[in-house]
Amino acid sequence: MLSEGIGLVATAVLAGTLSVILAVATIRLWDGVRARSHGGAAGRDRLDAAIQPMVFLFRQTRLIDATPPARGLLDRIGAPGDDWSRLQQWLGPRFPEAPARMGQLERLGRIEMTGAEGRGSATLRLVAEDLGDRMWRLTVTDPQAEHAGIVVDSMSLHAMEEELDLLRRALDQTPMLVWRQDEDERITWANAAYLRRAETRADGVLGWPLPRLLDAPKPVPGAGTATRRAALEDNGIVSWYDCHSHRMGDEVMMFALPADAAVRAERSLREFVQTLTKTFADLPIGLAIFDRQRNLQLFNPALIDLTGLPTGFLTARPTLFDFLDQLREQRMVPEPKDYRSWRQHMANLESAAATGHHVETWSLPGGQTYRVTGRPHPDGAVAFLFENITSEVSLTRKFRAELMLGSNVLDGIEDALVVFAHGGKMVMANQAYRALWGDAATDLPEAMTLWSGNRAAGAGHSALCAALQRADAPRASGAMAGPQGQLLGWAVSHLAGGRVMLRFRQPAAESLTAPDALLALDHAPDLTGAAKVG
Repeated sequence: MLSEGIGLVATAVLAGTLSVILAVATIRLWDGVRARSHGGAAGRDRLDAAIQPMVFLFRQTRLIDATPPARGLLDRIGAPGDDWSRLQQWLGPRFPEAPARMGQLERLGRIEMTGAEGRGSATLRLVAEDLGDRMWRLTVTDPQAEHAGIVVDSMSLHAMEEELDLLRRALDQTPMLVWRQDEDERITWANAAYLRRAETRADGVLGWPLPRLLDAPKPVPGAGTATRRAALEDNGIVSWYDCHSHRMGDEVMMFALPADAAVRAERSLREFVQTLTKTFADLPIGLAIFDRQRNLQLFNPALIDLTGLPTGFLTARPTLFDFLDQLREQRMVPEPKDYRSWRQHMANLESAAATGHHVETWSLPGGQTYRVTGRPHPDGAVAFLFENITSEVSLTRKFRAELMLGSNVLDGIEDALVVFAHGGKMVMANQAYRALWGDAATDLPEAMTLWSGNRAAGAGHSALCAALQRADAPRASGAMAGPQGQLLGWAVSHLAGGRVMLRFRQPAAESLTAPDALLALDHAPDLTGAAKVG
């Protein structure tokens, strides 16, 4: 009986073992059939890749080999630099102690550390091994996913989730409106800025699909990006946006950048230009502004009046040399000796005006006189101002002629005349005075020294000095010795503005008084005759 029981037990155990082996074989066979039905070797490769660890093999900083998940992570990081630099940028935030610990790898041979995955609570494990011959092997695993069959993909998934979160936050923080619309112009996605503006317009109640806020430009096929400026009005307040559209497959991405500052600047510039234009239109001076390529960009009506150039010619934006050539044909420039010298003169005018302030006076064949001023402007531009100074030149010439006439009249008088200003400076002397006393003295003290003749001043000289310094008496006269010892009569007259006029005359013998005649006969160098006042 005992032997029969043992045999039954052995038979049962053997039957159970055979059943397990048969079940395992059946599962393996079924997996092989499924793998072949899904691509054979390719399916096995994908399965093997899914459970491969993330391993990097470096020789110093050069990547020697890596598992497919490790290469996929490096490709997804997308940071600049070599493979070691990109891996360090990914490991740095997760393993802050990695740089210090890696310096001990050659001494320790193997280092293991843990770190946090991004901002979440997941924990990563980093194992670094020194294989000798300056080769390092780095293995990164997720302990929580080791038995879930996603050891490799979890690392790439975390990297993609971080990048996705960064892009989502960036789009939500940007002040520009971003949205996507399909072929029927229905909005299928929008960023936070767009949603906020839409909620404001809808009083906080939004439906789906979202309302269109702006009439964005339609992208032109083959043109890439289309651009236009559009306005958005909320409660009477108008906001401007520069809208850009870009086609992405069957849908279109729209970007609306705030352009309020640009619109205000353009409006201010336009108003400023209009103000300048009105001001230039009222100026009597002709204005012509040429850009850095020397094309006419701005002119005022006075330029047409002064030069007589056709309006159509000026509005065609001629070059500077075409402008000057046309002036030459209109006989509005000085007549040159030859055309070569004319062109050289105009080239010198252009270069002088471009480098600094330059002024020329043009005497035209018609009798007119123009003042041409060239001034450099920022960014290489040049401005020319044409001013008719014919009346000013005529007045100057007339005034100069009157001065010459007065000077000739004074030189024709036989008496020696000299005028001193209020401060004693000599302002005028005629030819008779210069012939009598010379041109050495330039003010009253020097003239007094000259009149004394390096001799002891006599009574006549002292009386003259006293009369010159007295401003209360309108006239004073007397006699004194001249430079050759001759008798000279003098007369002082006080003029307006504190000026003093002094006249020297050689009196005739019959016109002398008795004391003066005695002085003339004696030729005394020390004249004692008293001055006559009044």
